[in-house]
Amino acid sequence: MLDVGDGNLVYWEACGNPQGKPAVVVHGGPGSGRAPGIRRWFDPERYRLVLFDQRGCGRSTPHASDPATDLSVNTTEHLIADMELLRARLGIDRWLLFGGSWGSTLILAYAERHPERASEIVLSGVTTTRRAEIDWLYGGVGRFFPEAWERFRAGAGLHEARAGAGRGGRACGDVDTGELVGAYARLVSDPDPDVRDRATEDWCAWEDAVLSMEPKGVPAPFTGRPSAARRALVRIATHYFAHGAWLPEGALLRDAGRLAGIPGMLFHGRLDLGSPVHTAWELARAWPDARLVVTDTGGHLGSAAMDEQELATLDALARG
Repeated sequence: MLDVGDGNLVYWEACGNPQGKPAVVVHGGPGSGRAPGIRRWFDPERYRLVLFDQRGCGRSTPHASDPATDLSVNTTEHLIADMELLRARLGIDRWLLFGGSWGSTLILAYAERHPERASEIVLSGVTTTRRAEIDWLYGGVGRFFPEAWERFRAGAGLHEARAGAGRGGRACGDVDTGELVGAYARLVSDPDPDVRDRATEDWCAWEDAVLSMEPKGVPAPFTGRPSAARRALVRIATHYFAHGAWLPEGALLRDAGRLAGIPGMLFHGRLDLGSPVHTAWELARAWPDARLVVTDTGGHLGSAAMDEQELATLDALARG
């Protein structure tokens, strides 16, 4: 457990060869917690692999499933600082950064702040958490799932279509997605546990709907999680998305030039409805040393072909 301040302890673990190539896995969500099975993607004879749970989730404490946990000290800036503290604690000079979905956003934010600490970057399901991307995920993509989106909107208390005064992201049914996400952020922190649980279930049902056509889908990827993990995930995710991850709109793409000299591999599925491939394409254009591989059979959760490509990339990087 790493004491990162603000009363937070961040869980971390290291495995593989202590003399191997340093690599860190940055999990998604935000608030999903690390996936222990990802260890199998890294050759334990060649890699010194680090995994950690971001603030408030997994084994890190205090846990965001507790409504008393203060999320004001859980922001993108805090997570970047936590990663640097962990790197220094382990005596690592440079490490390979690996992650997907929200993890790709955090990796980009970290690497653009500390480019000298990134040896290589491997991303999948690329996101930059722009407000435009949030508007799509919690509004625009509702065109494909109108019944589920109507239930999602109703769960936030937005029973009638109306134009909100927030970000202007009225992506589906003329409901402002900033207003919608903000409403869920308030509901999952409500003093009434029944209100919190209902909002958590409604949010997870929507996330499941968006992933329901995935070629590599699993049953109920969100609602099937343990209850405490679901509550922490939704509370953290709504907190981040309601604030646009505290990133100026488009900043990660605008500042991608800071990644010059860092080899990057971007993997994205053509069938990713939640995070359309356009963001990965924009990043590859802005980052001179990145290569984008688009898999026609892949979605946000990847595919067998994407897995093989990522594994081959990690093996090649380990061999140098």
